[in-house]
Amino acid sequence: MSSDVTYPPGPRGLPVIGNTVDLSRDIFAFFEELRDEHGRVASYEVFGTDACMIAHPDAVQQVLLDDHDAFEKGEVLTRNLADAMGEGLFVTGGEQWQNQRTQVQPAFYRNRLNTYVPEMRTTAEETVEQWRDGMVVDVNHWMTKTTMDVLGRTLFGVDVTENPVVSEASDAILARFDTSRFWSFLPDRLPTPTNRRYRRKLDDLQTFVDELAQQRRQHPPENRGDDLLSILVGFLEASELTQEELRDNMVTFLFAGHETTALGLTYTLLCLAQHPEEQAALREEIDTVCGEAVAAEDLPELEQTERVIDEALRLYPPVYMFFREATRDVELEGYHIPEGTTLVLPQWAVHRDPAWWDDPKAFCPDRFAGDTDHPEYAHFPFGGGPRHCIGMRFARMEMKTVLATILSEYTFELASKPNPDLVASTNLKPGEPIEIELHERDDTEEVVQ
Repeated sequence: MSSDVTYPPGPRGLPVIGNTVDLSRDIFAFFEELRDEHGRVASYEVFGTDACMIAHPDAVQQVLLDDHDAFEKGEVLTRNLADAMGEGLFVTGGEQWQNQRTQVQPAFYRNRLNTYVPEMRTTAEETVEQWRDGMVVDVNHWMTKTTMDVLGRTLFGVDVTENPVVSEASDAILARFDTSRFWSFLPDRLPTPTNRRYRRKLDDLQTFVDELAQQRRQHPPENRGDDLLSILVGFLEASELTQEELRDNMVTFLFAGHETTALGLTYTLLCLAQHPEEQAALREEIDTVCGEAVAAEDLPELEQTERVIDEALRLYPPVYMFFREATRDVELEGYHIPEGTTLVLPQWAVHRDPAWWDDPKAFCPDRFAGDTDHPEYAHFPFGGGPRHCIGMRFARMEMKTVLATILSEYTFELASKPNPDLVASTNLKPGEPIEIELHERDDTEEVVQ
């Protein structure tokens, strides 16, 4: 590496705590200001840990794809999530990760995913059947319930909504990693009330998962089906997966699998509620393609729906930053990144960067139509490279199915703030209810118009 290559520039923080105060005050503004004032590869410090923000699409591609073997998940991520999912697919690395990825992959093959669509549609229909004309609904509440139900039915073959342990653990995990609270940056071993609740609810969740696996093992293999839980139980019995690996993968999919999709749907509905013309375009597409009910073969043809989802995920990426750690000295965009440096890849700052997006805060799905002129990694809501989200296709299919089901029955308008407060926890959460007012579709009136 050339001797004239320097470490990335960045703000000087306070002694000991570095830039932690600014991060906890407003993490989104922090990364946007870091990008605008110091460049798209810039440094900062958190409690003595040297960190670099990687917000240039070419550098993001280098980290996630081109030179992915020079980076690992890193100590920041593994330390924080070790208790919850340390032996699972999301956190592990190397041969352990490769083995688990291979084992889990069959549950996410396209042909298998197509068989999940009827359950996705049925679950969405059950949600919509509880709604009424003129009703005001908390979108994230309903979408979280819906996606959790979908996940339980399709991947685990059980109704997980009947047991509050999953939602309670989810709430505790989110509180533990809420970056607007200074203590979320403190070591998780400190016995704060938030940490104690986190450990208690996590223990409950892990016990619940162990019981699910034990119940499945009581059935002969030929009667288990081929959902994710049955696949993992089979590998456990063949001694190709440990009990801890099974448990942590189940926790990973239970938590990450429903939370991110629910948030993606929440923010898509938030955007659509403010753009009736986009709602009308989607209704026309859904009516034309799907007829009375959406089916698996319809999903690839819902192209405008896909663009709306992509644009909502650009504006409000449920996973708003990724962590990596350099396993050797590397050069990114002309800067020297020493081995061991923590890298943060903030989707929020890249997705809203005016260098790649015209009017970046505007909701404009057609920017994803045809040949787009933005760099490929200016939009990476599901990551990229070999470690891209294994559930990406599942999530996209579910979002399309749920949206098609809702728009077949209702139009809606926003009944809460157009720009809700957001909380940066494990995912990008609404800090307050996002509410829409429902209106039953009057197709005769639409025809007259």
